Amino acid sequence: MENFYIFLFTTYTTGMATFIGDYICKLDAKGRVLLPAALKRQMTEGMQDRFVIKKDIFENCLVLFPMDEWERQNNIIKERINVYDREHNKFVRGFFKDTFEVKLDGNNRLLLPKRLLNIIGADKELVLAGQSMKIEIWPVDAYNNILSGDSTFAALAEKIMGHGNNESNE
Repeated sequence: MENFYIFLFTTYTTGMATFIGDYICKLDAKGRVLLPAALKRQMTEGMQDRFVIKKDIFENCLVLFPMDEWERQNNIIKERINVYDREHNKFVRGFFKDTFEVKLDGNNRLLLPKRLLNIIGADKELVLAGQSMKIEIWPVDAYNNILSGDSTFAALAEKIMGHGNNESNE
């Protein structure tokens, strides 16, 4: 029987990590970044140190998926696509483009592919930002500019989580 925990109105099982927090990290000359200890602690017991990294679909950042979450995302895609549909094939091709498997080394560092770092314009400092079941990787300046003083975030929160969502308010 699975154990369930309640955290900030969200129910999740012990089999999945929930990543929170944002951390400024140094990128070394070889393209390695130390996974912050706080993010490492948020990984569930038994979770392997293998990840899949790719360019985000919507933003100019990278997304780091723990292998179990990557497999869950793949299962969602497999359920929704038809391999004999050209648009579906185009989506799958785009989704998997510039996708790499990375692994933590003995010093808890990830070697990030230079091609991906170049795509997002990464320099010497990155922000690793926990986003529920994934970790986003941003150049520091770009991260500091997202939603910086943006009043539209409050409107978006209200639209998605507030009175615009009648199902959760009944």
